Amino acid sequence: MGEVVDGERESGRAVLGRTLKFLREKEGKSLGQLADETGYDKSYLYRLEAGERLSKVVVMEDLDRYYGCGDLLVRLWRDARKDVIKDKYKAFMELEATARVMWLFQLRVPGLLQTEDYARTVLSGLSGAQTKAGNGDEVEEQVAARMGRQELLYRQPAPSVRVILDEGALRRPVPNRKVWTDQLSRLLDAAELPSVAIQVLPYAAGVHDLMNSDLILLWQRVGEPVAYVEGNGFGKLIDDPDRVLSFRLSYDLVRDAALTPAESTAFIKRLLEECRS
Repeated sequence: MGEVVDGERESGRAVLGRTLKFLREKEGKSLGQLADETGYDKSYLYRLEAGERLSKVVVMEDLDRYYGCGDLLVRLWRDARKDVIKDKYKAFMELEATARVMWLFQLRVPGLLQTEDYARTVLSGLSGAQTKAGNGDEVEEQVAARMGRQELLYRQPAPSVRVILDEGALRRPVPNRKVWTDQLSRLLDAAELPSVAIQVLPYAAGVHDLMNSDLILLWQRVGEPVAYVEGNGFGKLIDDPDRVLSFRLSYDLVRDAALTPAESTAFIKRLLEECRS
């Protein structure tokens, strides 16, 4: 728990930074020594300790091993990650983190299956161009938070995840060809996970109920499912049983019209070969 200062809760990022500094000083190390021994840039480590920057989770894993403190820093990182997530997503992400079953219909490649470079391109909003001056740190923090979400695909037990991708999500590449081919390869890798099924909804399926927004249905171990609907500039968590049921029925119809997982894998492989040729 963060300390309360002037009636406000200390941010998770500040708690993480203070812990990093405490562990380093407890070991009697200077920032320069820590940089030499871990391979991370001194100024980067300083910004982490100052609470100015959110790292990738792998950095915290490395420092947990360095300090021999179990998974302390990773756990604090997960809390700090909430600082860079917009309020409208926080309730959804808390449910996503503990979901046992997840069904997604996506008009674009979902964050759970994005590569780091693809996520960076999308989040920059510049279609692969250089990030706007002064906005780089914000984008990098959002990338780190998005990559951290993907941990749930590899936890034990892993949630059962079904992703239906609109064909348009696979026909809209980013300008950098390698970034796009790596992203298509990532989808193929994800499709091999035993807990993940990927289907493609072809254009030939025609009009359907989910054309205007992304949909995610989540089931916990106990309790009723919830729906999360997201579009351009909005996101809404829905727990009304009748509306969730309606979304589930719409999802069933889309799934019936989609290619099978095997057909979808073959479809993505063809696109990858075309992109590489």
